[in-house]
Amino acid sequence: MAYVNLAYHVVFATKNRQRWLCNPARERIHAYLGGIVRQLGGQSIRVNGPEDHVHLAVKLPASLAIADFTRLLKTNSSKWIHEEFPDMKDFHWQDSYAAFSISESVLPEVVAYIADQEAHHRRVTFEEELAVFLKKHGIEYDPKYI
Repeated sequence: MAYVNLAYHVVFATKNRQRWLCNPARERIHAYLGGIVRQLGGQSIRVNGPEDHVHLAVKLPASLAIADFTRLLKTNSSKWIHEEFPDMKDFHWQDSYAAFSISESVLPEVVAYIADQEAHHRRVTFEEELAVFLKKHGIEYDPKYI
């Protein structure tokens, strides 16, 4: 028997940071993303984000690699978005993503941070936000790819 608690903060943007995620579509897309997480055997704790990117706090089974999870999440949601919202036929997620492990002790803080995305992004751009996360987690990056 394996006892695991694999929590992640996953972030990815729309292609070219286009502002596709407007309400009421955004709320439905966030709910759909949470449903995909559950279908993959994970737990969707919080999904939120502004018009050009999304944050997810999730717990995943040990059998599901974060790269596979993110690929399935983006592929399946893109297909659904194209079917559900005909005016979004040109919608795409960006190819890259960021994922950070979360300890149970800070999970409530991450969930609160994700819940407050709209207010947060009145002060900070996505690029600034992602750079802070990458630095905080010791991940080297090229600013031109953020």
